[in-house]
Amino acid sequence: MATDHARRSWLDEVSATIKEYGLAFVMVASYFGSGSVFIASQAGVAHGYTLLWAVVGAALLGFMAQDMSARLGIHGTSLMEFIRAKLGRGGATAVALFLSVGCVAWTLGLVAAVGAGVQFLSGGAIGWQPVAVATTFVAIGVGLLDYELVENVMIAMMLALMVIFVIVMLPSGADPTAVAGGFVPSIENAAALTMAAGLLGTTALWPNFFLESILVENKGWTDESDLPTMRKDLAVGYAVGGVTTIAILIVSAAILPALGYTTLDTFMTPGEALVEVFGAWAMVLFIAGAAAAAFNSIIPIMWTPAYIVPQALGHEPTKDGRLFKLVFAAGTGLGVLSPVISSALGLSVVDMVILFPTYNGIFALPLAAVLLFWAVNDRGTMGEHTNTLKLNLVNATLVLLAIVLAALSIRDFIGMLFGGGL
Repeated sequence: MATDHARRSWLDEVSATIKEYGLAFVMVASYFGSGSVFIASQAGVAHGYTLLWAVVGAALLGFMAQDMSARLGIHGTSLMEFIRAKLGRGGATAVALFLSVGCVAWTLGLVAAVGAGVQFLSGGAIGWQPVAVATTFVAIGVGLLDYELVENVMIAMMLALMVIFVIVMLPSGADPTAVAGGFVPSIENAAALTMAAGLLGTTALWPNFFLESILVENKGWTDESDLPTMRKDLAVGYAVGGVTTIAILIVSAAILPALGYTTLDTFMTPGEALVEVFGAWAMVLFIAGAAAAAFNSIIPIMWTPAYIVPQALGHEPTKDGRLFKLVFAAGTGLGVLSPVISSALGLSVVDMVILFPTYNGIFALPLAAVLLFWAVNDRGTMGEHTNTLKLNLVNATLVLLAIVLAALSIRDFIGMLFGGGL
């Protein structure tokens, strides 16, 4: 009897904690997809442990960007409602539709990544194309569940991903001294700088700028007294995301160069290499984790159009409302076209996994970063809670990084997109 009571009390405490916190796990789940797994793996292969500091920096930048978005929602309004107030219905709708194209592109790559993971684990017995189509419908079903249930799923998935990749990392034989040195900022060459920017760019995900400003209301965060709770939530969420990314980078740095790898053909390559060192169990965990991370990203990314398109048109969508469900199901449903897009453009799964997030980095991130910068500095919206000088420096860094990366990458991106891939 006492044991049952203690168990119920523990479960009640966990439930209350999740209800109070947990939003950051939705934000982290959206950025921690197959692209993040690939970029972290490539950073480890190409540069060893030397970019571990960039992972920490990326998590801090993501934290601060989300802090700005949350404060916008708490003290002012959601980011898309701000845009509609400033640009009018037509301008806001154009922005929302333009950004939504990026979300659909992400989904095309993410469902393909899940399919590739299943194909690999099945030894090729199941093709990635039918799995991608099935994944699309599963994502629609999960994404339309009650918000609190989806949040709980995201929390469980992110914690499970951290455990999976840490378990694979522990027997990797990484040199503790070299690992510690990797947390000291240093840049070997221009390629390392580009990779560091990639780690930063994949963590500061633009859909989160909109989602956090909308979803703070779901948590009951409405005034200054809620800021400490919001920041604790972000700290825990981004710590989990950061630890998971660090584990992947360490595994790749410790194992792959010793086996002769200097680059990665796909994000499956680390799993293939792990078989040679640890056996099939490590490969299964790594690939299953990569596929789960891809699926995890689809739902919050596709929630974004379901919120911002109606808001741009002047509606106030709720997750249980018909308009939200219609836009989410229609947008996510375009994922079934992933095999068609792959065939038409001559793109492999890894091409889509890299190029479609790159599209977002080039076209969507600079726009969203500028709009967030504008919103959190607008005194009519934020009142006395506009950005401090320090936060403006962070936001300016994000804006400049996004614009510079876009300018440097756009020509190569267009060539690869219409020239058959990487």
